[in-house]
Amino acid sequence: MVRVVSSRTVKPPPRPRERIELTSWDVSMLSANYIQKGLLFAPPADPTLHVLDHLAAALADVLAEYYPVAGRFVTDKHSDDTGDVVGCSVSIDCDGQGVEIIHAVADGVTIADVIPPDADVPRVVRSFFPLDDAVNYDGHDAPLFVAQVTELADGVFVGFAYNHALSDGTAFWDFLNAWAEIARSSKLLAPAERLRLRRAPLLERWSPDGGAVAPIVLPCADVSELVERLSPPPLRERMVHFSAESLAALKERARQELLAAGDTAGAAAVTRFQALTSLLWRSITRARGLAPEQETVCRAAVNNRGRLRPALPAEYFGNTIYAIGTEAVRAPELLERGHGWAAGAVGRAVAAHTDAAIRARVAAWMAKPMVYTLTWFDPYGTMMGSSPRFDMYGCDFGWGKAVAARSGKANKFDGKTSLYPGREGGGSMDAELTLTPEHMAALEQDEEFWAAVSPDAPTPVGKA
Repeated sequence: MVRVVSSRTVKPPPRPRERIELTSWDVSMLSANYIQKGLLFAPPADPTLHVLDHLAAALADVLAEYYPVAGRFVTDKHSDDTGDVVGCSVSIDCDGQGVEIIHAVADGVTIADVIPPDADVPRVVRSFFPLDDAVNYDGHDAPLFVAQVTELADGVFVGFAYNHALSDGTAFWDFLNAWAEIARSSKLLAPAERLRLRRAPLLERWSPDGGAVAPIVLPCADVSELVERLSPPPLRERMVHFSAESLAALKERARQELLAAGDTAGAAAVTRFQALTSLLWRSITRARGLAPEQETVCRAAVNNRGRLRPALPAEYFGNTIYAIGTEAVRAPELLERGHGWAAGAVGRAVAAHTDAAIRARVAAWMAKPMVYTLTWFDPYGTMMGSSPRFDMYGCDFGWGKAVAARSGKANKFDGKTSLYPGREGGGSMDAELTLTPEHMAALEQDEEFWAAVSPDAPTPVGKA
């Protein structure tokens, strides 16, 4: 259904070659999949080839500042005094090797086919993303970033595959928005002017002591020994929408329950994120029908930038995330304790993620380095990924605001939920739910869950 028409390599302007060492946060991601996120647009007014040329020119411009994105990973071996290999380290070789833009066509596929109302995410969406089964380690040979522009019958989908060992989602969306800003402005401003429209990325990597980043030496002859390529079981995916009003009601419900339980501090601190996470954690746990003695934990990816002391600047380019977790609770108790208790548990986990806690985790990892794989995921817990704070709908390449945001099949497992900003803004959110078919079927019968879900807004149509 989707056929590739062409592919081109885009390189940054020439610059001196350099190496950037990966940090513990980066190295631990080497066995995970590439980030796969994409945006659906109404059809641009310009012909497709003009659009591709325009995107490629803007991408070359942004790579002048985000030049590590155009590099490749390299592995260095480390030996002891006898010459025996005792470990290896990975860095980014910034030599302008390039990124790729793919042009594809999805014959007969419409916007309505991509985002059907009240239904699973169609499987055709997966074919809008390149590097489908790649893990971040593959960035030794594969590009660290590939964009696929897929023509639809009445629109265009731009799918991005981005190496997660290069940076986290915060820096990824900053990069995309910088690219989009240059593309929007390129018809109006000279290159020297349009590059001043945004803040530059901070490429210097963080180290715990504030000094230069030393190579992270892994205890293996080659990093490939630590990489696992696992296929998840069959999964269903659904996008559900929560209006600002629905989230406010969830937050107020949690607040009132916490006050009734005497937790005034928790009630004062509760957020919309905590309230939505509570709903998802409890609903997914109920859908799984866990045994009474089974414990469950809710985890969430948290940005470390503002929690470190001194804080890292918002424009820090690299990974700086950890998955935090609530206290473990038996499944029946989670449901009995109610919405407010679960929201408070998420809040306590967030509050405990301080500078000291972050540095303790870094020290523990350095004492025993490891690479995360899917074997680490908890089949009884839930995991909240992505963020409604990412500026997905500000990513306008000059064709107008995106119709919808979607993802590929990468980094998904039963119980994984990714949060997106709602298209209408105002604090609304979308949640991408991933569950086994039997668990999704049970969730579809959950009255408490669906009472909080808001109707989707009408799909915008017409040319950008």
